[in-house]
Amino acid sequence: MLDRIADKWSLLVVALLDNRKLRFTELRREIDGISQRMLTVTLRHLERDGLVRRTVHPTVPPRVDYELTPLGVTLHATVQTLVAWTDANQREIAAARAAYDKREAEAATL
Repeated sequence: MLDRIADKWSLLVVALLDNRKLRFTELRREIDGISQRMLTVTLRHLERDGLVRRTVHPTVPPRVDYELTPLGVTLHATVQTLVAWTDANQREIAAARAAYDKREAEAATL
């Protein structure tokens, strides 16, 4: 279960569906770098796990909305905590990465 909900695409979908319904195309537009296939797979997994509700409207062309279920809303609170932590520590993480990369580059030249 952790592999499913902790992957980058699932976290982004859950974060975007906070208190709103979005269509597939809206989600795809909001998530930079996700392919149509990966978004489809991600949404199916989240729906199967009971975190996202998919509603098909009988229109031409068909309209499909996605929203968080009550269970998904509880996950969203946890995701928001992770996002806040990332925002608060972004500079420190970037500095640690730069220092690590510098050490690795220096070691490679020895």
